[in-house]
Amino acid sequence: MPATLEELDKPVIIGRSSSHFTRVTRIFAAEMRIDHSFQVVRDLMSSDPGDYGGNPALKIPVLRTPRGVWFGALNVCRELWRRAEPRPRVVWPEDLDEPLLANAQELALQAMATEVSLIMGRLADASDSNAHHAKMRKSLVNMLSWLEENASAILAALPPERDLSFLEVTLFCLVTHLEFRDVLPTASYAELNGFCRRFATRASIGETPYRFDT
Repeated sequence: MPATLEELDKPVIIGRSSSHFTRVTRIFAAEMRIDHSFQVVRDLMSSDPGDYGGNPALKIPVLRTPRGVWFGALNVCRELWRRAEPRPRVVWPEDLDEPLLANAQELALQAMATEVSLIMGRLADASDSNAHHAKMRKSLVNMLSWLEENASAILAALPPERDLSFLEVTLFCLVTHLEFRDVLPTASYAELNGFCRRFATRASIGETPYRFDT
Protein backbone atom coordinates (compact mmCIF):
# COMPACT_ATOMS: atom_id res chain seq x y z
CA MET A 1 0.00 0.00 0.00
CA PRO A 2 1.45 3.44 -0.95
CA ALA A 3 2.36 5.78 1.91
CA THR A 4 -0.14 8.53 2.73
CA LEU A 5 0.81 12.21 2.67
CA GLU A 6 0.70 12.20 6.46
CA GLU A 7 3.08 9.25 6.60
CA LEU A 8 5.45 10.91 4.13
CA ASP A 9 5.51 14.05 6.29
CA LYS A 10 6.17 12.12 9.50
CA PRO A 11 9.78 12.32 10.74
CA VAL A 12 11.70 9.04 10.90
CA ILE A 13 14.30 8.41 13.59
CA ILE A 14 16.90 5.93 12.35
CA GLY A 15 18.83 4.10 15.07
CA ARG A 16 18.61 1.31 17.60
CA SER A 17 16.56 0.88 20.77
CA SER A 18 19.72 -0.26 22.58
CA SER A 19 21.66 2.90 21.68
CA HIS A 20 22.03 5.70 24.22
CA PHE A 21 22.55 8.32 21.50
CA THR A 22 19.35 7.12 19.82
CA ARG A 23 17.47 7.19 23.11
CA VAL A 24 18.41 10.85 23.57
CA THR A 25 16.53 11.67 20.36
CA ARG A 26 13.58 9.45 21.22
CA ILE A 27 13.23 11.16 24.59
CA PHE A 28 13.25 14.54 22.84
CA ALA A 29 10.63 13.34 20.36
CA ALA A 30 8.42 12.24 23.26
CA GLU A 31 9.00 15.48 25.19
CA MET A 32 8.23 17.57 22.10
CA ARG A 33 5.16 15.40 21.34
CA ILE A 34 6.39 14.82 17.80
CA ASP A 35 4.64 12.02 15.97
CA HIS A 36 7.35 9.98 14.29
CA SER A 37 8.28 6.52 13.16
CA PHE A 38 11.36 4.49 14.06
CA GLN A 39 13.63 2.64 11.64
CA VAL A 40 16.04 0.11 13.12
CA VAL A 41 19.61 -0.19 11.84
CA ARG A 42 20.02 -3.95 11.92
CA ASP A 43 23.75 -4.31 11.31
CA LEU A 44 26.17 -1.89 12.94
CA MET A 45 29.01 -3.56 11.06
CA SER A 46 27.53 -2.41 7.75
CA SER A 47 29.72 -0.03 5.71
CA ASP A 48 26.82 1.12 3.52
CA PRO A 49 25.76 4.73 4.30
CA GLY A 50 22.29 3.83 3.02
CA ASP A 51 21.79 1.66 6.09
CA TYR A 52 22.36 4.75 8.25
CA GLY A 53 19.93 7.06 6.49
CA GLY A 54 22.69 8.31 4.22
CA ASN A 55 25.07 9.31 7.01
CA PRO A 56 28.61 9.01 5.56
CA ALA A 57 30.03 8.63 9.07
CA LEU A 58 28.15 5.29 9.34
CA LYS A 59 26.74 6.34 12.71
CA ILE A 60 23.38 6.69 14.44
CA PRO A 61 21.05 8.37 15.14
CA VAL A 62 19.72 10.05 12.01
CA LEU A 63 16.46 11.92 11.43
CA ARG A 64 14.77 11.87 8.04
CA THR A 65 12.24 14.64 7.37
CA PRO A 66 10.69 16.32 4.32
CA ARG A 67 13.24 19.14 4.87
CA GLY A 68 16.15 16.73 4.61
CA VAL A 69 18.25 14.40 6.72
CA TRP A 70 19.86 15.32 10.04
CA PHE A 71 22.97 13.51 11.31
CA GLY A 72 23.76 13.08 15.01
CA ALA A 73 21.84 13.32 18.28
CA LEU A 74 22.17 17.07 18.84
CA ASN A 75 21.15 17.96 15.28
CA VAL A 76 18.19 15.59 15.52
CA CYS A 77 17.06 17.01 18.87
CA ARG A 78 17.24 20.58 17.57
CA GLU A 79 15.07 19.73 14.56
CA LEU A 80 12.53 17.92 16.72
CA TRP A 81 12.37 21.00 18.96
CA ARG A 82 11.89 23.28 15.93
CA ARG A 83 8.92 21.13 14.87
CA ALA A 84 7.28 21.33 18.32
CA GLU A 85 4.23 23.52 18.91
CA PRO A 86 4.52 25.06 21.41
CA ARG A 87 8.28 24.81 21.86
CA PRO A 88 9.32 23.82 25.40
CA ARG A 89 12.05 25.79 27.15
CA VAL A 90 15.16 23.73 26.40
CA VAL A 91 18.66 24.45 27.71
CA TRP A 92 21.09 23.66 24.89
CA PRO A 93 24.86 23.08 25.16
CA GLU A 94 25.67 26.62 23.97
CA ASP A 95 23.63 27.99 26.89
CA LEU A 96 26.08 26.44 29.36
CA ASP A 97 28.49 29.35 29.69
CA GLU A 98 30.04 28.43 33.05
CA PRO A 99 32.92 25.91 33.30
CA LEU A 100 31.06 23.48 35.57
CA LEU A 101 28.08 23.04 33.24
CA ALA A 102 30.08 23.23 30.01
CA ASN A 103 32.51 20.60 31.28
CA ALA A 104 29.66 18.40 32.49
CA GLN A 105 28.12 18.40 29.02
CA GLU A 106 31.47 17.70 27.39
CA LEU A 107 32.21 14.80 29.73
CA ALA A 108 28.73 13.29 29.38
CA LEU A 109 29.13 13.20 25.59
CA GLN A 110 32.74 12.02 25.76
CA ALA A 111 31.74 9.25 28.14
CA MET A 112 28.94 8.17 25.81
CA ALA A 113 31.36 8.03 22.88
CA THR A 114 33.96 6.17 24.95
CA GLU A 115 31.36 3.63 26.01
CA VAL A 116 30.48 3.01 22.36
CA SER A 117 34.16 2.40 21.58
CA LEU A 118 34.43 -0.07 24.45
CA ILE A 119 31.32 -1.94 23.33
CA MET A 120 32.51 -2.12 19.74
CA GLY A 121 35.93 -3.21 20.94
CA ARG A 122 34.32 -5.99 22.92
CA LEU A 123 32.49 -7.12 19.81
CA ALA A 124 35.87 -7.17 18.05
CA ASP A 125 37.38 -9.23 20.91
CA ALA A 126 39.58 -6.39 22.18
CA SER A 127 41.30 -7.44 25.40
CA ASP A 128 41.39 -5.47 28.65
CA SER A 129 45.17 -5.89 28.43
CA ASN A 130 45.22 -3.85 25.22
CA ALA A 131 46.78 -0.51 26.20
CA HIS A 132 44.32 1.62 24.25
CA HIS A 133 41.34 -0.34 25.56
CA ALA A 134 42.63 -0.02 29.14
CA LYS A 135 43.11 3.73 28.72
CA MET A 136 39.56 4.15 27.40
CA ARG A 137 38.14 2.27 30.35
CA LYS A 138 40.21 4.35 32.79
CA SER A 139 39.01 7.49 31.01
CA LEU A 140 35.40 6.37 31.38
CA VAL A 141 35.83 5.68 35.10
CA ASN A 142 37.50 9.07 35.58
CA MET A 143 34.68 10.88 33.80
CA LEU A 144 31.99 9.10 35.81
CA SER A 145 33.82 9.90 39.03
CA TRP A 146 33.98 13.60 38.10
CA LEU A 147 30.30 13.67 37.18
CA GLU A 148 29.40 11.89 40.43
CA GLU A 149 31.47 14.30 42.52
CA ASN A 150 29.90 17.33 40.86
CA ALA A 151 26.38 16.05 40.19
CA SER A 152 24.59 18.07 42.87
CA ALA A 153 26.30 21.32 41.88
CA ILE A 154 25.68 20.65 38.18
CA LEU A 155 21.95 20.13 38.62
CA ALA A 156 21.63 23.10 40.96
CA ALA A 157 23.36 25.35 38.42
CA LEU A 158 20.96 24.59 35.56
CA PRO A 159 18.41 27.35 34.85
CA PRO A 160 15.37 26.65 37.06
CA GLU A 161 12.86 27.85 34.46
CA ARG A 162 13.74 25.11 31.98
CA ASP A 163 11.40 22.39 30.75
CA LEU A 164 14.29 20.19 29.68
CA SER A 165 18.03 20.32 29.09
CA PHE A 166 20.19 18.40 26.65
CA LEU A 167 22.63 17.84 29.52
CA GLU A 168 20.06 16.08 31.69
CA VAL A 169 18.90 13.84 28.87
CA THR A 170 22.43 12.82 27.86
CA LEU A 171 23.48 12.28 31.48
CA PHE A 172 20.46 10.06 32.15
CA CYS A 173 21.00 8.05 28.97
CA LEU A 174 24.69 7.58 29.77
CA VAL A 175 24.32 6.38 33.35
CA THR A 176 21.42 4.01 32.68
CA HIS A 177 23.14 2.59 29.59
CA LEU A 178 26.29 1.53 31.45
CA GLU A 179 24.45 -1.15 33.41
CA PHE A 180 22.19 -2.07 30.50
CA ARG A 181 25.22 -2.93 28.35
CA ASP A 182 27.24 -4.30 31.29
CA VAL A 183 30.08 -1.88 30.61
CA LEU A 184 30.57 -0.44 34.10
CA PRO A 185 28.82 -1.07 37.44
CA THR A 186 27.09 2.08 38.66
CA ALA A 187 25.90 1.15 42.16
CA SER A 188 28.60 3.31 43.79
CA TYR A 189 27.44 6.48 42.01
CA ALA A 190 24.82 7.55 44.54
CA GLU A 191 24.31 11.11 43.26
CA LEU A 192 24.01 10.08 39.63
CA ASN A 193 21.65 7.24 40.49
CA GLY A 194 19.50 9.59 42.55
CA PHE A 195 19.27 11.96 39.60
CA CYS A 196 18.34 9.06 37.29
CA ARG A 197 15.56 7.90 39.62
CA ARG A 198 14.07 11.39 39.69
CA PHE A 199 14.43 11.94 35.96
CA ALA A 200 12.89 8.52 35.23
CA THR A 201 9.52 9.75 36.52
CA ARG A 202 9.04 11.66 33.26
CA ALA A 203 6.61 10.03 30.85
CA SER A 204 9.17 10.21 28.03
CA ILE A 205 11.43 7.80 29.92
CA GLY A 206 8.78 5.12 30.22
CA GLU A 207 8.06 5.49 26.50
CA THR A 208 11.68 4.89 25.43
CA PRO A 209 13.13 1.92 27.35
CA TYR A 210 16.40 0.35 26.31
CA ARG A 211 15.93 -3.00 24.61
CA PHE A 212 17.59 -5.08 21.95
CA ASP A 213 15.73 -4.87 18.64
CA THR A 214 14.66 -8.22 17.23
